[in-house]
Amino acid sequence: MAIFDQLFRDVGIDLGTANSIVYLRNRGIVVNEPSVAAVNQKTNQILAVGDEAKRMLGRTPNHIDVIRPLVNGVISDFEMAQEMLRHFLRRLNRGSLFSYRRGIIAIPNSLTEVERKSVEDAALSAGCGKVYLIESPVAAALGADLPIHLPTASLVIDVGGGTTDVAVISMGGTVTSRTLKVAGDRFNDDIARFVRDEFRLLIGEPTAEFAKLAVGSAMPLDERLEVGIRGRDISTGLPREVTLKNNHVRQALHKSLDTMIEAIREVIEATPPELAGDMLKQGIYLCGGGALLRGLDELVERETGVTTRVVDEPLTCVARGLGQVVDGFERHRELLDNPLKPLVINL
Repeated sequence: MAIFDQLFRDVGIDLGTANSIVYLRNRGIVVNEPSVAAVNQKTNQILAVGDEAKRMLGRTPNHIDVIRPLVNGVISDFEMAQEMLRHFLRRLNRGSLFSYRRGIIAIPNSLTEVERKSVEDAALSAGCGKVYLIESPVAAALGADLPIHLPTASLVIDVGGGTTDVAVISMGGTVTSRTLKVAGDRFNDDIARFVRDEFRLLIGEPTAEFAKLAVGSAMPLDERLEVGIRGRDISTGLPREVTLKNNHVRQALHKSLDTMIEAIREVIEATPPELAGDMLKQGIYLCGGGALLRGLDELVERETGVTTRVVDEPLTCVARGLGQVVDGFERHRELLDNPLKPLVINL
């Protein structure tokens, strides 16, 4: 049995719009890189994946495209998603005999059957023997060590790159949920649009993300934060630098944060009364990269009246939940969709 486990590994994959995180049985998190691929359109050759590809964003000649295979949590470029997954899994397999027996993939709540099938097919093509799907908020609740198997409510908000999942979980299932396309990538777009309108300066996504991390917040701060950012002047076409302050970014994010708060309220209002009472006692849990936005927990708590916490290491919370499923598969099997196997056609 020990030899079998060494040759056939189980793997958990948080296939996110912004980042892909891979958990390997008995080893923990082994990949945590951007969901980005760079391809040479002349030769159709993939030049880079992950961190290396992200560094190329906005810096390539016309014949090299830097592609995000997922948009708003959905695979938009199947071939690139497949190649990206294959690249990550082969990197782990280098110089080893083992193959992947089971792949556990985290997905947004709102995916259609066609979109779910696309994720499954990509994982099968990348080398997984069987593929199981689990909704991201359920995996996040596991990763945060919430009592999801008990008849009590856990409200989880997973703020990713492409989507935000808001879900009430009880007895291993989702009671009510909302998925909205307001998350980290939308925040970056908001900042770039604000800088364009306010300063007449064009900046790219990497610069907008840098500004978000450096000075962004959802609530007013006691400390004064500001950062210099560079871009292209709309009028002159020449490079220019401006100073972006915390209140600028907060103003840029205002509408998107209002949309997020409205979705959270809708989920709470749709929760059965008994579970709503549990929620008041248990609180709200924020995870995902977007949970790192300064003051987001304070904003949610102020607007809902429910104690709100950011989980430990929110970026890897879903992956840690996948790890619990990978390491204790039979114990958590009821949380998963039915598996798909590679199609075998005998001629």
